[in-house]
Order: sequence, then C-alpha cells, then structure tokens
Amino acid sequence: MAGSREPFRFGEKLRAIREKKGYTLKVVAQAAGVSESLVSQIERNRVSPAIDTLLSLADALEIDLEYLFAEYRRERPVRVIRADERREVTEAGVLYEEIVRPVDDDGAHAIEAYYITLPPAGETTRGSYGHLGREFGIVTEGSGELHYETRVYPLSKGDSISFAATAPHVLVNTGKEPFRALWVVTPPQRFS
Repeated sequence: MAGSREPFRFGEKLRAIREKKGYTLKVVAQAAGVSESLVSQIERNRVSPAIDTLLSLADALEIDLEYLFAEYRRERPVRVIRADERREVTEAGVLYEEIVRPVDDDGAHAIEAYYITLPPAGETTRGSYGHLGREFGIVTEGSGELHYETRVYPLSKGDSISFAATAPHVLVNTGKEPFRALWVVTPPQRFS
C-alpha cells in the first residue's frame, strides 16, 4: 500500500526491561493501572497502546520514553547539491547536469534529476530503446520535440511532459538555440 510504513514496535523492549528488573506482568500492570492481559499483548506487539497507557508503563518500569523511541528518531537527511558541485555527463553533444543524486536509502522511491541541454539539431540517445520507469520533464529554454514510439510531441518553453519510459523515446532540439529542460527519471538511469 502506497504511503504506508512498518508499524513501530517496542513491545520487545518493554518485555526485556520488565524481565531484567524481575517484575511480573501483574506488578507492572498494577503500577500502570492496566490489565495483565493488555501488558502481555503490548509486549507481544499485538496491541498498540494509547499514549497515556505507554506513559504509565514507562513510569511503572522507570524508563525514559526517549529509550523506547530511540530507533524511531532516525535522521532523515536533506541533500543539497551546490550549483558549482554538480556532476556532468556529455553524450553525443548533449549535456546532463545532475541536480538530484539518488542514494541507496531511497529504495523503490529513488529518483534522479538533471538539467539537460541539447545543442541545435542535438538529440538524446539513451532512451531510443526504452527502459524501466517513468520520466518527467519541463522545458526551461528553447523548443524541441519528444519522439515517443511513433508519435512526435512538440515542446516549447514552459511545457511539461511525463511518460512511461518503457517505450522508445528521444528528445530532439528543433530550434536554433540550445534546448534546456529539467528532467526527472525513476528509477535512476544516468548517474547511478
């Protein structure tokens, strides 16, 4: 299911602390003001407790909530690529400047993004056979065309386009000036 994540599970920690302190389920349940059955279900991750129950259990076990949630508080990094630090690749006269770098942590949600600059009469070559994934682009300068399977889509400054990348596709600069676009691909293809 999209957007869902693994439920947070801390029952094992609660049980380990209770057993280490030599407390029975009954002692902890009475101190927390809940039933033994509920404590047992929480420890086996069968029930997710309400926050007030969790606070009561933490008090009964004399532990800090920070300890229970330490693994949950992992850092979610923000990645910055400075304009003068972009990796560049040139293929058949077409310049690709990386602006989003995929990382292994992204898993199935990995993307790459780059500025693509085609000289007059220039065209891309990598997509000519197609590849897995999707692509999205927005034209920032010039005019060109996307050749997608047997169809041709004219593109001008400000136009955006998205498509399944499995079909053969080629960008062509049809203007007299450089064609420049912001391009996003998933899964990553060029810089990975």
